[in-house]
Amino acid sequence: MRPPGRRDVPSARPALPLLLLLLSPLLLGAPRGVGAGSGVPAELRVRVRLPDGQVTEESLQADSDADSISLELRKPDGTLISFTADFKKDVKIFRALILGELEKGQSQFQALCFVTRLHHNEIIPSDAMAKLRQKNPRAVRQAEEVRGLEQLHMDVAVNFSQGGLLSPHLHNVCAEATDAIYTRQEDVQFWTERGVDSSVFEALPKEQTELPRCAQVRDRGKPCACRYSLSLAWYPCLLKYCHSRDRPAPYKCGIRSCRKNYSFDFYVPQKQLCLWDEDP
Repeated sequence: MRPPGRRDVPSARPALPLLLLLLSPLLLGAPRGVGAGSGVPAELRVRVRLPDGQVTEESLQADSDADSISLELRKPDGTLISFTADFKKDVKIFRALILGELEKGQSQFQALCFVTRLHHNEIIPSDAMAKLRQKNPRAVRQAEEVRGLEQLHMDVAVNFSQGGLLSPHLHNVCAEATDAIYTRQEDVQFWTERGVDSSVFEALPKEQTELPRCAQVRDRGKPCACRYSLSLAWYPCLLKYCHSRDRPAPYKCGIRSCRKNYSFDFYVPQKQLCLWDEDP
């Protein structure tokens, strides 16, 4: 693999219960930003509290026609994190745009993409996301549930030129990371069994399992096993249902929010591409 592509950085109290309500578009009109058949994604901007206590703005978009959801937030250090859920293709894409350390010979930023299988119970459906509203846009949201850390060993590369066969979102989301798109063998097996062409995937060097962690390597020109961690600080993970004497069946009345941390291990041809993974 060639080194990850780099370009200029693109411009980019606990919350009270039930601050986000699912309101029927038949009563209050279609979701903001979405007209009848317009295909324009609905967008919601919320203020969220990060694990370190700092507050940032998060953008959530839902496209019911494409059956997809995207989330984007900027960390205090300038790193831009995005998450895309493609329900049609059972694919989720994490992207990190990490500011480079110019004094260490890096470019302005480094881009990484991690692609894994999407389980539909991980996040609410796109049509429900498109109907989310805020009572108080200035409120700071804090996740109601903290889900466990997920550690993933990324042992396969994704061929960017063929990535559209896996998900039509990949070319746009991972445009800055053409040579740094990673996935897992177990997910490759799932997708190829469902008809995805094997040309989408490329094997990484087999010796990567024997490589030392980049944190233990001094020579910045040597290959090593890199680790990158990220957090989705706030996202709607479940629908809430309410009961009423006036309705025979439970009805959607809100969402439950979650926070989840991820840790990705992957091969890099030189430590220079993994300077964040160093001993404290």
